Amino acid sequence: MAHRTTWLRSDLIPLNKFLIFEKKFSGKILIVCESQGRQSVLSDLLISYDLKPSSVEHWQDFLNSDKKLCITNNELNEGLLTEDIAIITEVNLFGTDIVKQQRRRRAKHKDFDEAIKSLVEIQIGDPIVHENYGVGRYLGLKTQVFDDLTQDFLMLEYANSSKLMVPITSLNLISRYSGASPDIAPLHKLGTNQWAKAKQHTHDALYDIAAELLEIYAKRELQTGFAFPEPNDAYNSFVASFPFEETPDQLKTMAEVLADMQSHKPMDRLVCGDVGFGKTEIAMRATFLAVEFGKQVAILAPTTLLVNQHYKSFKDRFINHPIEIAALSRFQSTKEQTQIRQKLVDGKIDIVIGTHKLIQGNIKYKQLGLVIIDEEHRFGVKQKESLKKMRGQSDILTMTATPIPRTLNMALGSLRELSIIATPPQGRSAIQTFVKEWDDDAIVEACSREVHRGGQIFVLHNDIDSIDNMAERLKLLMKNIRIRIAHGQMPSRELEQVMGDFYHGRFQILVCTTIIETGIDIPNANTIIINNAQNFGLAQLHQLRGRVGRSHHRAYAYLVIKSHQSLSDNARKRLEAIESLEELGAGFMLANHDLEIRGAGDLLGDNQSGKISEIGFNLYHDLLKRTVGAIRVGKKSNLNNPINHEVSIDTGLGCIIPESYLSDVHERLVLYKRIANGKNNDELKDLQIEMIDRFGLLPNSTKNLFAITKLKLSCEKIGIDKISIYDDKAHIIFSDKINIEPIKIINLLQTQPNIYQLKGKNQLIFKCEMPNNIERIELIKGLLKILKS
Repeated sequence: MAHRTTWLRSDLIPLNKFLIFEKKFSGKILIVCESQGRQSVLSDLLISYDLKPSSVEHWQDFLNSDKKLCITNNELNEGLLTEDIAIITEVNLFGTDIVKQQRRRRAKHKDFDEAIKSLVEIQIGDPIVHENYGVGRYLGLKTQVFDDLTQDFLMLEYANSSKLMVPITSLNLISRYSGASPDIAPLHKLGTNQWAKAKQHTHDALYDIAAELLEIYAKRELQTGFAFPEPNDAYNSFVASFPFEETPDQLKTMAEVLADMQSHKPMDRLVCGDVGFGKTEIAMRATFLAVEFGKQVAILAPTTLLVNQHYKSFKDRFINHPIEIAALSRFQSTKEQTQIRQKLVDGKIDIVIGTHKLIQGNIKYKQLGLVIIDEEHRFGVKQKESLKKMRGQSDILTMTATPIPRTLNMALGSLRELSIIATPPQGRSAIQTFVKEWDDDAIVEACSREVHRGGQIFVLHNDIDSIDNMAERLKLLMKNIRIRIAHGQMPSRELEQVMGDFYHGRFQILVCTTIIETGIDIPNANTIIINNAQNFGLAQLHQLRGRVGRSHHRAYAYLVIKSHQSLSDNARKRLEAIESLEELGAGFMLANHDLEIRGAGDLLGDNQSGKISEIGFNLYHDLLKRTVGAIRVGKKSNLNNPINHEVSIDTGLGCIIPESYLSDVHERLVLYKRIANGKNNDELKDLQIEMIDRFGLLPNSTKNLFAITKLKLSCEKIGIDKISIYDDKAHIIFSDKINIEPIKIINLLQTQPNIYQLKGKNQLIFKCEMPNNIERIELIKGLLKILKS
């Protein structure tokens, strides 16, 4: 072997250059891919260029092989070139940027928008929505044999026990139904206009909602805000002083916030992150940037206790910087409040933290540049109206652990920017949650266990009239444990004293009302007992549970109910939702459960029930998105244009994920749905890679399925309704909205009349002996390329 060695530069052989290199290079070539899935996809790509790489597992296999071009998968960042051997990585082939993009796409944890629409949690008997036929019940994945071909279908049941079999290639038209209780979901009648009427009724109502929404947000778009300069050294120094390692989601969110602040358009971003996942640090960095460039910052919190806590946190974090911070709440005397107001007008206060008082008309600012709203859903209707008026005037950053459906709806409708912090800080473990009836022994055991490990306990009893009795009862059960009370009707100084004592560990059990719901940070409290949990909303339960588990200790939440028998359906669903979503970062998915349970909510009014139970939230959301998009370009959306164009393709080939490849029916269903939902070839390629890496090389029938799905994407762009492939020909039926120049078809008919014929106005017949494998799909793809070129 020759001794001269050079490292391959990343830009030396992009794929088009590789083909030239391969012809000229006289030695052996080994391509090293990142995974088996990448290897399979790249092999197919090279075969399409008439190169047939030989798969090898080990270095020795490569050296012993008599083939010039080999391929394998392993971890290798850099290639190697000698006179008789070239080792080429994907970075060498495609360049660093493209490989990084591919990795980012594959690493994307979850598209939350899609998670809502997915069939991940679907069970037999659950209602689901077909865009063209309405609400039916899911009866399972059925395998049928037609013309000697095995095919999978989704079986749905409609009103009067009518059945509908949905081909798995049309699962993009299917979504989970959410909006009313699954038991009372309205099943539609097949063969009637009942579904069309329901869609039209909702569509008409959405037009007014969308117009009002857009008016609010158009004002924001038109107004020019202050574009903050790029962060300076002082900001970088502030960031460097953060004592913890940021999570990837924190870094991504901060980058989004900075980009918003540097834009001329006023920021309106909703940051959704579970309790203790680092939202406050995001707020602090945004605050620092605003103050550094001469702007004032107002931070709104729903309770005086939370104002106090934020005030202490901000004072500690900004201790080394000459920044003036003030708190404005009922804890300040009238004289102090007057002084703070004057200092705000004079610009002598940089950061003010307070309750809704901060947005009342009698408070003026010299240079307000940023408003941070913590837990917006805790504010009342009037306060929310005041906040709505502020939009478009200053940058607004809203932080929440569980956004209420209305804010979530707006964020999902892309009318507010949304950032998700779903990765927990290092060392945090999920809160173990139990739903139990009250039992003295169980309560004593839970409290004793916490006290024995040096911790503290919240006992939440949300009835001021009987809170003293509850405290006495606990004192009788646990005579050696110190117990105190906290509620909102106590004098503010006394309440502050009790909370301070609890924070410093001077007693073990705090019997309290929901005053602790937002923001009280007691790292040593790791057990919470919520009495009469059935009376709380889902967002509230999530917030209350988040008061514990703020350190590295395992935390426990006991949701105590009167009896299982007396629970209403909605209460049972709320408790099941919070119990099932123990994992960290569940806030976003919890809010989606809330959307379903409450009926998903009228976006702008205070009525949270909405007009959604008839068609389900997912379709409602799609229709809203479409209506908003149409109004934005000055048109009216047309229900006759379906959201998803249904293309029918019959290839005469088996197109399934066989049971022998993947036996779990549910997993197959989810993958079918993901394939059908693929928006472009890149997404489908990434999914192919993922499946090969998880389950092994794809069987031919699954390769056919991917090929058909890619063909459907081309058909949607061109305007094709149906393709039928037979052994000796193919029929292509064009839609009314064909996107091809007629001259292209005329040329084919005139130059090759024996191969191409026109039947009627919209059907092209392509005469050709069709191979009995995936090649027949490739032939049709080739024809579509000619028509599109």
